[in-house]
Amino acid sequence: MDIILRKETPDDYGQVARVIEMAYCQKNEATLVEKLRQNPKYNANLSLVADYKGHIIGHILFFPIVIRTGESEKESLALAPLCISPEFQKMKIGGRLIQYGLRTAKNTGYTSVIVIGHPEYYSRFGFAPARKWGIVAPFEVPEDAFLGIELEEDALLNAAGIVQYPIEFSGV
Repeated sequence: MDIILRKETPDDYGQVARVIEMAYCQKNEATLVEKLRQNPKYNANLSLVADYKGHIIGHILFFPIVIRTGESEKESLALAPLCISPEFQKMKIGGRLIQYGLRTAKNTGYTSVIVIGHPEYYSRFGFAPARKWGIVAPFEVPEDAFLGIELEEDALLNAAGIVQYPIEFSGV
């Protein structure tokens, strides 16, 4: 299957919204992505798609967040959302997008990523429980589903604190 992984363009927005809505069976995540695109911290290089014959079949977004410890902050990225069109699920496209996204994030200068997701799935890509570094979510989430990964060795060393998501995440 000839799938191209690439940066999202404005021409993709409509197709991305449809894929997100189909994958999640609701509009909340698609609305989140639309709102995040308006945030000044949005980095278009970190919004990536899987393109199959000119059709968007997958999307992943990485968005800047901070981990706050008292008065200090550690910059990181949130991976959210990740979605694959239902007819293309279970074909390892999501995994390819994650790997491509992690490489892109590192090449963009980021050193870590935080995700809320299935621990069995994300551990395949090197994610570990965020509690390993003393990092906690700002809301109720199963501890084993709140994960992080270092893109550079010791990037999360001494990063213990509470993740602060942009206000746009509060509607999801």
